[in-house]
Formats: sequence, structure tokens, C-alpha cells
Amino acid sequence: MAKAVLTTKVDPAYDDLPETHYHFPRTYLRQVEAALNDWIIYYEPRRSSGDLSSRGGRQCYFATARVIRIVPDPTRSDYFYAYVDSYLEFVRPVPFREGGNYYEAVLRREDGETSKGAFGRSARYLPESEYEAILRAGFVRILEESRSKELKIESHSRGFSESPAEFERPIVERVISRPFRDAAFSGTVKRAYADRCAFTGLKIINGGGRSEVQAAHVRPVASNGPDSLRNGLALCSTVHWMFDRGLISISDDHTLLLAKGHVPEQAARLLNPDRVMLAPPHADQAPHPLFLRWHRENVFKG
Repeated sequence: MAKAVLTTKVDPAYDDLPETHYHFPRTYLRQVEAALNDWIIYYEPRRSSGDLSSRGGRQCYFATARVIRIVPDPTRSDYFYAYVDSYLEFVRPVPFREGGNYYEAVLRREDGETSKGAFGRSARYLPESEYEAILRAGFVRILEESRSKELKIESHSRGFSESPAEFERPIVERVISRPFRDAAFSGTVKRAYADRCAFTGLKIINGGGRSEVQAAHVRPVASNGPDSLRNGLALCSTVHWMFDRGLISISDDHTLLLAKGHVPEQAARLLNPDRVMLAPPHADQAPHPLFLRWHRENVFKG
């Protein structure tokens, strides 16, 4: 097994949906096969056209996932699908270069400039140390917060006179834990929606300065929904409860759908007057139609 970097665009030419699968030609089969049952990092290159080019192409590492199987494309010769699980987006997208530091050594030429040849490969082997460095950069805030909590718990249980244990779990073990994933998902969703409920427009900040909005999965984790911004919504507690129970759903054009006879008038009056959800400012951050359709077909009572 070996880790890898896989390049994908938000508006890909291939049949990619990074949360679930990666589509690639035979050219990169060896690199992807080496990553089977191991972890990969997704990289987004510069964008060149369309609405999604509004941010110019992040040129950043943006998520990690684990490759679980590889199958031939049944409709296109010499192409394959790599299916993934445990997808998790970085809280902070990580540029391929920060200052003079290249996270992938292979991308740096001897003269210190970027190697366009190496960059041209959409699938690249990734040493363990570089994988961990990118993860730490992408989750730096949550790693620091979780480590601080662990040390407090450890100090309390061991006694203040004893020094804390030096052992620290490998970063991958920490990242795949449910509490860590929940924190990363929640932070990403709340930030994208500016702490505002997508269905009501409410933005409530409590006395401690924290937002009361909640991060909701469109397709639940229990039903194999990914911890992806495109599978997320920022909702206040009441409409989150209603959404999870199928009393409200969303059409592909972001119109709010109410289950007839299930939503009390008092609750309906909380919703946006135009019955359209408030979407994030960038089109690629909005819920993906695939996840919206799953909710309508499997949860919505309409």
C-alpha cells in the first residue's frame, strides 16, 4: 500500500464525485492501485472557465479519503473508477506551496521553482511524512483544540503532579474518529453559511460568542453520507429536526419543499418568505443534486 495525491476539479472532465469515486485513465492505474486500502489526498488545480472560476482555482489540497476498491469503467475502454470511503474535507484548504515549502518534494525543482512535469501527473505517489504534513496543515486548528482537550482530561485523570504521557495517536487515527470528523464537518459547514440558517435566515450567537446554528447532513452518516460540505446544510435546531424527519426537503433549484399536512403553520412561518434556501456564496459549496435527490427519495414525506 502507498498513499497518493489525486487531482480532481469541482467541474471535472471525468466522471468524478470526490466524495464517492474518482474516474481516471489507465495511465494512472499503477499509482491508484498502490493506494488501494490506503489514504489519498485530493488536489484541486487552477480553474479556467465557467462560474466556478470565480475563485480562480484554489490550487490546494482540499480533502482526504480512503480507496476501498477499483473497477473498470463499463462504458469507456481503458478507464477505471476508484471508490472511496471516509471522505473528509480539510478545514483549511492547503496550498501546494507555502513560502518556500513544497508539501510534495517532487514538485520542487533543484532551482527552487515548480516542476511543471511533475505537476502534470494527475495521480502521484505521496510519502507518509508528506501525507501527515498536509493533514496537519489542513486540520491544524481542530488538531490543536482536540489535543488541548486530551491533555486536560489526561492531567485530571493522572493528577497534576504527574507529567502527561508522551504518546500521541497517529494523526490518521485521530482524523477518522467520529468526534474529530463531526468537529471538522461542523466548522466547514458553519463557515460556508456564515453561521446563518439556510431555511430561516436566522443567525443566533450565544452569550459565549458561539453560533447556535447546527451542521446537518443531507444524506446521514448512518446511510453512508459523506462528511462533505456538499452534503451539508447549516440549520437551526427546529428545522434541522424537521429536515431529518422528512417534513422539509429541497428541490434541485433550492426551493424548499414542505410535506403536505405535516408542517404546522407556526413552523412554516419561520421559513424564508420566498421558500428558497439561502445558499453559500460559491456554487460549488451548495448541496450536490445527488445528495438532495437521495433525501427527497428516502426521507421526505411529500
